[in-house]
Amino acid sequence: MLLTEKKPSMRSSGPTEGKPATVCILGAGFGTSNLGVSALASGTIHAALRAFPGAELFFLDYGREPVVYEEETPYGAIGVSLLNIRFSKKVFLANNIAWLLLLAGLIRLLPSRNWRDALRRKNVCFTRIVSADVVASLAGGDSFSDIYGMARLLYVTLPQVLVLWLEKPLISLPQTYGPFNSRAARMIARYILRRARSVYSRDSEGLALAKELTGRTDDRVRFGYDMGIALEPALPRGNLEKRIQEWKNSGPLAGLNVSGLLYAGGYTGNNMFGLKTEYRKLVRDIVDLLIVKCNLQVILVPHVLGGKGDLESDAVADEELHQELAAKYGGRLHCYPERLDQHETKHVIGRCDFFLGSRMHACIAALSQGVPAVGLAYSGKFAGVLDSLGAGGRVIDLRTTDAPAVLESISKSVAERESLRAELQRRMPAIKASVLNLFATEGLELEVARK
Repeated sequence: MLLTEKKPSMRSSGPTEGKPATVCILGAGFGTSNLGVSALASGTIHAALRAFPGAELFFLDYGREPVVYEEETPYGAIGVSLLNIRFSKKVFLANNIAWLLLLAGLIRLLPSRNWRDALRRKNVCFTRIVSADVVASLAGGDSFSDIYGMARLLYVTLPQVLVLWLEKPLISLPQTYGPFNSRAARMIARYILRRARSVYSRDSEGLALAKELTGRTDDRVRFGYDMGIALEPALPRGNLEKRIQEWKNSGPLAGLNVSGLLYAGGYTGNNMFGLKTEYRKLVRDIVDLLIVKCNLQVILVPHVLGGKGDLESDAVADEELHQELAAKYGGRLHCYPERLDQHETKHVIGRCDFFLGSRMHACIAALSQGVPAVGLAYSGKFAGVLDSLGAGGRVIDLRTTDAPAVLESISKSVAERESLRAELQRRMPAIKASVLNLFATEGLELEVARK
């Protein structure tokens, strides 16, 4: 297993001696079933260890209990602990975010810095946060917005406000900013981004919005590639790799990521994202196109896990599709029952000759390994992020594109896949290096060394 949960405290190890730097990561972790969020966390850990060998890392995120995760990195297995806070109606819980903000706000009013420091040391959460040399926020990649509602925006921004009120410099890592449909949401975003040490956007539209909100035009607000690019693949457990090779022996392999959420019609069950064609039928048409017309093997690759009854689970949708269609296509449609982690799933995607995905980070996992990919988009975030990787022209917006046009576009990309692969392999080394060097470009190594 690449990812486990353990109660005993673990400390990261690395190639340097002496007291390691401490890095706090907000808004991403390993506690969800969404492998895209896990990919962001893993990529950030890799980049942090690149800049600060031997660093001690911890997540500041919501959870009922503190946990220590074991994460495999290029520098060996490390322990990443969760400093758990609560987002609960039980306001007076010692680690409730509202209570912590109230205490931090009161402490900020004290006239003496010595008094402020003394009171912060009396709170376990404050002590841990203040101990960090680097604090970096991801906001789930796309949750720095009110499109999911104000509660979700508060959920991801309140920990950032807490960090700022504890007088810690905050780095807003590459992510999507906006849209902000309410005045209150824009005020919250402006408050945080203006006070952040650095703000990175993973797309040009977000970059323009961040500059508008901060009122800055210098390089404190800049572009940065998605941190998930730095996620390292790893061989899956069991005999899945052997099965994949057997499938590939019968012909080229296309990976297909089906969104469980779109498959269910969204949270309302009634095409809440306004897709132009019925998603369930479209997915079946795509499978038929790939297998019958393009003569490819197809493997269904889930990127959000979960059991029956979970609307967001890609795995549940895959199982249903496979049970219905496997016999029809004579063993050329494949599905795996294993619940793989983000590293193993990236390996599976990397074994594909072509990839289609309705989850953006599934597409990023493909592109970052030189696998030609088509994004089946249900929101605006796909185009900007994939465009930064040279794949913006292969994003199909399902809200505006009808089924015949979708299938025609996929057919064209399949036919061009070898030239697309060559172009990706040319571009990706420099892009990955940019992600891995993000913390180094901040100049933080010298600052940390001086402490």
